[in-house]
Amino acid sequence: MADLWSGRLPGGLDPAVRAFSASLAVDWRLAPYDIRGSLAHVAMLAHVGLLDPAEQAVLERGLRELLAEVDAGAAPWDPEAEDVHSAVEAELSRRVGPVAGKLHTGRSRNDQVALDLHLFVRDACDRTQAAVRGLVAALVDGAEAHRELLMPAYTHLQRAQPVTVAHWFLAYAWMFRRDATRLADARHRADFSPLGAGALAGSTLPLDPAFTAGALGFAGPYANSLDAVSDRDFAVEYVAAAALIMVHLSRLAEDLVLWNTREFGFIEIDDGWATGSSMMPQKKNPDVAELIRGRAGRVFGDLSALLTLLKGLPLSYNRDLQEDKPALFDAADTVLACLEAAAGLVRHIRWRPDALSRALSAELLATDDAERLVRQGIPFRDAHGRVAARFRDGGTEPADPEAVRGSVAARGGLGPAPAAVTGQIAALRDWLAHPL
Repeated sequence: MADLWSGRLPGGLDPAVRAFSASLAVDWRLAPYDIRGSLAHVAMLAHVGLLDPAEQAVLERGLRELLAEVDAGAAPWDPEAEDVHSAVEAELSRRVGPVAGKLHTGRSRNDQVALDLHLFVRDACDRTQAAVRGLVAALVDGAEAHRELLMPAYTHLQRAQPVTVAHWFLAYAWMFRRDATRLADARHRADFSPLGAGALAGSTLPLDPAFTAGALGFAGPYANSLDAVSDRDFAVEYVAAAALIMVHLSRLAEDLVLWNTREFGFIEIDDGWATGSSMMPQKKNPDVAELIRGRAGRVFGDLSALLTLLKGLPLSYNRDLQEDKPALFDAADTVLACLEAAAGLVRHIRWRPDALSRALSAELLATDDAERLVRQGIPFRDAHGRVAARFRDGGTEPADPEAVRGSVAARGGLGPAPAAVTGQIAALRDWLAHPL
């Protein structure tokens, strides 16, 4: 089949230009969305009288056949096609004949690819939210299992105050809970259909964009055709949400790397979730956590690439937008893989109460001591100075475990007291049972 635009340039492309500009290797993963969009477009064309029932039936039968093959993992039927849209239309034409030429009625690749990306981002938001919920479930289960286990919490990587392991788990659970709300927000703005915008200014044909939007489950069509074909904000928002998820994953991974060292020794990672060294026989390395931490940079780069791509584009569509897909796809694949890996890792660590107990030093109770003086009527700044004097030499001693437990129990509200932890667990389990 000739290129979709060959009527204007019948001489054909120089092979070097074709190789440089082709996108099929990247955008083939949009084929399921492209075909579903075409099915909705065919239904709309029939609805407004631009296809007769027989033509509609032939096109729908052919498209459903292609969709079944794509869903089963089919490779591009013509690997030399310019892009996914050309590949689908060419194969449909081969199978159903000239009626396939009516498929593109009232449609441009500009609104077509925008539609495919909207469908992809909606699905990516849903899949990423599901993976976030899976990780939150693992964190809440960890909190449930370690309600009473005491540990030091840190500021500046210096021992600060006592908490429980449950409180540590829940801190990350709330971070990822916020991430889920950002994904829901991004999905809302992706939930509009650009079909009907055509190349940039709609069509003189009696199209019904609201019909197509409804057929694809969108909240509605875009209000402005120029915006519809050039908007990639929804993709940026998804990648931005993914980047912040990766920040949280990287922080979680860093804690696990630290806790797994001999210097801390708070946790041990199951053998199946660690690796060894090809040279040093004694090594057991937290590679999963390190890879999660390292892959955060990839998603940050994807976000930067998208923002840079968009910042200087005039309205409306420009071919630069072909380059949005590598960054979007990479971000989606990376964040999903890392979320699933993190959930598995969280479920395959063992806490070491002996090491945690040894880390419960008297300095963790320094603030409690100052507050005890405050209750006696001493100004806090004076109380702070009195207690600080005891630690000027840098020395410390083990704390009485019961005193530490009492300190934790007294820290209600936002703190690690058992009742507060129970409330957090209940709230998060309720959210898991009733997702956004």
